Amino acid sequence: MKKLTLQLIYTFLVRWFLKLFVGVKFDDSSFLVEEKQFIILANHNSHLDTMSLMASLPRSLVHKVKPVAALDHFGKTKFQERMSNFFINTLLIPRKRDKENPANDPIHKMIQALDNGYSLILFPEGTRGEPEQEQPLKPGIGLVLSQRPDVKFVPAYMKGMGKSMPKGDNLILPYNASLTYGKATHVQSTKVGEILSQLEEIYLDLKNKTDGHDAP
Repeated sequence: MKKLTLQLIYTFLVRWFLKLFVGVKFDDSSFLVEEKQFIILANHNSHLDTMSLMASLPRSLVHKVKPVAALDHFGKTKFQERMSNFFINTLLIPRKRDKENPANDPIHKMIQALDNGYSLILFPEGTRGEPEQEQPLKPGIGLVLSQRPDVKFVPAYMKGMGKSMPKGDNLILPYNASLTYGKATHVQSTKVGEILSQLEEIYLDLKNKTDGHDAP
């Protein structure tokens, strides 16, 4: 039931709404079908970001991918938590680490979801920023990939989402927005700092290519 619901919502309703009304241009994501598992890493400027990424996925994968989201925002009540988990397929995590209690530790929750066979959507910046302005990457993704280096990461760059639905505004406006994917890639190191450097370099290259100019 949940699988069919997610496929209906994102493959048809959300995808066509974003394409026709908002004007989002979706990159080809069919290559993801060939990947056993992955973590999509994307910039974050709008609540449209998660919807756009879910809508971009091949239909056969939608129910296997969990967007990572803040529990205190999307799960303020048990009812809201259940709705988020069912209709968005979220993996809700606390914002701060709790190393003494693995059940509440966000890194442990993400690794557990991977070990259970799910792929993830993660925003390494941690929170929504200003439109078209990148923020430093948080170490969380480095910690996850350092412990599961066999899982590939897939960079995704979204442009214009923050103009269509900026932070603090619930009004959706048409805008020339796009979602572009990079290649599925393994980390080259298990050291958190080196992983973050690799991600920043690859992400900057994808951003520059999307924006239409060469990386410096």
